Amino acid sequence: MNSPPEPLSDAELLTRHLDGDQHAFSEIVKRHRDRMWAVALRTLGDPDEAADAVQDAFVSAYRKAHSFRGEAAVTTWLHRIVVNACLDRMRRKSVRPVADDELIEAAERDTPMPDQTGEREVSMEVSAALKMLPADQRAALVLVDMMGYSVEDAAQVLSVPSGTVKSRCARGRAKLAPILSHLRNRTDLTRVSSAKGAELRDG
Repeated sequence: MNSPPEPLSDAELLTRHLDGDQHAFSEIVKRHRDRMWAVALRTLGDPDEAADAVQDAFVSAYRKAHSFRGEAAVTTWLHRIVVNACLDRMRRKSVRPVADDELIEAAERDTPMPDQTGEREVSMEVSAALKMLPADQRAALVLVDMMGYSVEDAAQVLSVPSGTVKSRCARGRAKLAPILSHLRNRTDLTRVSSAKGAELRDG
């Protein structure tokens, strides 16, 4: 009995897309939209804006597929596009405040969490605090502290040196520390953000 064929890599799908395969890009979207949505939601803090940013990013990726040179992974290339789409939206206009139930619903769609009010409260507070940061610091903190990217990977996504990512994260944490100081002893903060979320509490 023949074993099923190995799934195509992202790069192979992108090549097929450029060769005219009408289904290849759809497969790329299926593979990456959830994580791109998570990055956009945490960066913008608004489900509608995040959905629009992800849509803009995929349209841009579809049109610019020929620009992919294979110097980084396809996922890094896609995340660079979605982060840029988020930053463009943040620069063009202020993102409207998010209703509590809206953010909770979006967070549940993103990553299902136990139904614990405390965790939701912390998530809301972290999201609100992030909105107070400049766009470049917010993007760096979302990637490193909330999405678990290494500094080097975040640097690739943001197209800046690793040292710039470190300094942006350090400045962002310094600004968040007094805002979130009351959460210092809340262990659920790490579950809401990521294993690296503790850095938000510790400054």
